[in-house]
Amino acid sequence: MSSTPKKLAAEFIGTFWLVLGGCGSAVLAANFPGAGAENSLGIGFVGVSLAFGLTVMTMAYAIGHISGCHLNPAVSFGLWAGGRFSMSELPGYVVAQTLGAIVAAVVLSYIAYGTIGGDGGLASNGYGELSPSGRGLASGFTTEIVMTFMFLVIILGATSKRAPAGFAPIAIGLGLTLIHLVSIPVTNTSVNPARSTGPALLEGGAAIGQLWLFWVAPIVGAIAAGFVYRWLDEEDAS
Repeated sequence: MSSTPKKLAAEFIGTFWLVLGGCGSAVLAANFPGAGAENSLGIGFVGVSLAFGLTVMTMAYAIGHISGCHLNPAVSFGLWAGGRFSMSELPGYVVAQTLGAIVAAVVLSYIAYGTIGGDGGLASNGYGELSPSGRGLASGFTTEIVMTFMFLVIILGATSKRAPAGFAPIAIGLGLTLIHLVSIPVTNTSVNPARSTGPALLEGGAAIGQLWLFWVAPIVGAIAAGFVYRWLDEEDAS
């Protein structure tokens, strides 16, 4: 078993990769070379969704054996509720994940705009005016709870001792891809408080004002999934 510093370093690196790869694809490649271009090479919603899924899948294989590859405070809370993770390790994981996301946002901002922060978008999450389709608070809150709930069901199921070995990263990565395909138009898809925090802190303004939703809703959905799956996965007495 890896030491705590190694686990936290792995979570920092993994979450850094998730935000840089996922948000980076949205900022740099989703609409390339730009709106109105005759021959667009942009990857669009589908490409961005796949990018987020690939970051999780690749890191699951790379660091899953070190830290469990949570990369997400909501996942850590959900695994705790599901009896898979110790509460004593939770604060350290949340801090490492959030710092990794912030550093990734800083790097992405510099790559995309040549500055740290400023007016350039970093694929932040939001509702109302910040929603890609203008959907409101209730829609955004519901989406984030439900999508995070299902994400944790996938994670807990794919990593169960009774599940086929070796396939969990693929199921989890594809699950996150599907979640993005559904919910990018609603909130730009969070299901991850750390992923939301990095871009919001650099964008500032309304993105910070709406950040609370992307901590509360994913954690609520994750904890609910943890308790539900813990019950589902119990072996019935014969």
